[in-house]
Amino acid sequence: MAERRGRVASEQMADGQADSGVLPPARPLDAIDQDILRMLQADGRASIRSVAERVHVSRANAYARINRLVEDGVIRGFGARVNHERAGQGTSAYVTLKIVQNSWRTVREQLRQLPGASHIALVGGDFDVLLLVHVSDNRALRELVLTRLQAIPEVLSSRTLLVFEEEDLEPQS
Repeated sequence: MAERRGRVASEQMADGQADSGVLPPARPLDAIDQDILRMLQADGRASIRSVAERVHVSRANAYARINRLVEDGVIRGFGARVNHERAGQGTSAYVTLKIVQNSWRTVREQLRQLPGASHIALVGGDFDVLLLVHVSDNRALRELVLTRLQAIPEVLSSRTLLVFEEEDLEPQS
């Protein structure tokens, strides 16, 4: 069942149903939905049967709820939490960017293409964009910031904050 759930969710994601930007109106989440979300955050490979048992519903109910959470865009996907250092991406940095006003959509599309880009956020404050990158080493970081980012015409300035140590705060299995 876990394999089928993952395949259904992956097919929906590939079809753009869960990530197309056009989502159905948000439905309220009850306590069972919240429990399911916590379980899947801790273990995205949990079987339907184990989810159903832990939240005290039938397998059919658990399956339907998970599919609804995917279709509603609450669950954006199922993936692995990666230890970037062990995966050959030993250098991490937050890069802040000031960009040309009203260029967010253009810049976002270019940032998505950057190797090692992990998280992109439009923010308010002293800068406009916060970008998290994971790259192999300082040379790759230098290339990314001084060559790739500075080549984007809408980027007015950048500041790089080297990460010395990091920890995911997502639930652990």
